[in-house]
Amino acid sequence: MDSTPRLSVIIPHLNDAVELARCLDALHSQHGDDLSFEIIVVDNGSSELPTDVCATYGARLEIEPIPGPGPARNRGARVATADLLAFIDADCVALPGWVRAIVEFFEQNKAVDFVGGDIDVLPENPARLTAVEAYESIFSYRARLYVERYGFAATGNMAVRADAFRAVGPFGGISTMEDTEWGQRATARGYRIAYLPGAKVLTTPCRSFAELCRRWDRHVAHEFRNVGRHPAKVLMWAAKSAAIAASPLAEVVRVLRSDRLESLPTRLRALSCLTRVRLYRAGRMIALLLRDNTSVMVGTWNREKS
Repeated sequence: MDSTPRLSVIIPHLNDAVELARCLDALHSQHGDDLSFEIIVVDNGSSELPTDVCATYGARLEIEPIPGPGPARNRGARVATADLLAFIDADCVALPGWVRAIVEFFEQNKAVDFVGGDIDVLPENPARLTAVEAYESIFSYRARLYVERYGFAATGNMAVRADAFRAVGPFGGISTMEDTEWGQRATARGYRIAYLPGAKVLTTPCRSFAELCRRWDRHVAHEFRNVGRHPAKVLMWAAKSAAIAASPLAEVVRVLRSDRLESLPTRLRALSCLTRVRLYRAGRMIALLLRDNTSVMVGTWNREKS
């Protein structure tokens, strides 16, 4: 097997060596595909470095003191040696053939600069999804939509040519939605993106509704930073919050037809969680109009794990 890495896999990590080990184990098994690749884990402030876990799987361990997944991924990209970079999160599991799908796609599609792969949840009990797991299966990781409509790839499963990444520039810091911002910056400059369903990962869903709400807090806060106090934008924001509160009715058909869920009870649990999420989002949006505390809402990255 060629010793020169054809792909550099970059993983930001914070305080969860168990999930990291699961991620690394899934990647390590793909060395049997006879494609040389390196794994770079970038720790982002863990109370204990995952030194032993990385050594077990032959992963390179780097340290990034600036908090946030964007800075951690940037550190990994700086030390990567391959011509292709792949980003995956520490709580994700790459399905068999993930590495090969990425490498072969770029070899066969010279005009494409970066890709987003498929993402689904990894439920605790596949035979009975919780309401949160059922909701996330449909709504949390719409990778194809991100790529084809919005021009970005979720960094939990994204790959890019190294020269294109350097030309576009690094990911933003913790105050930005770094994958959205980077992808749209790249496509605005003419770099081409594609959806790659053959490169699929599974990711740990939120463990509770409260955890799901914390995730949405950050999204809502990032969006509100573009509103400011401009009267027209404030009115549009208020109208959007009302539309979100009413939107579960428009999603009923999508939930009932989704191929990500099987039983009717599971679909009903998904609808229940969807309704709670949309009402929560609408409430947070209105609350920001009354009191802007976005700096608090976006000032952490997975710090509940610390």
